[in-house]
Amino acid sequence: MPHFIIDCSDILIKEHDPAKIMAKVYEAALSSELFDPQDIKVRINPYTYYSVNNGKSDFIHVFAYIMEGRSAAQKEGLSKRIVSALNEMFSEVPVISMNIMDFEKATYCNKSMV
Repeated sequence: MPHFIIDCSDILIKEHDPAKIMAKVYEAALSSELFDPQDIKVRINPYTYYSVNNGKSDFIHVFAYIMEGRSAAQKEGLSKRIVSALNEMFSEVPVISMNIMDFEKATYCNKSMV
């Protein structure tokens, strides 16, 4: 379980291999030592239609959904680690950002729990 969903302008995946982008996020998440390697899930959503900075500026935003229980400092470190890794790969992209939301343990369910 953590889920990392990468929203980005579609031009980025035309110029860069989507698998490499997802691998960059996976490796950054793994290096945080907050998650088991087999639990990390990464997806990418490229957008053709969007407005950023009142125009068509490229962007990357990562939405992270993680199980509750990590401290604010741990989540801050994770965000900075992933944004920094993406910035290394995409220094020309003007908007790279991330936010983290917690799953509540009491309300989370997957098929192995049923």
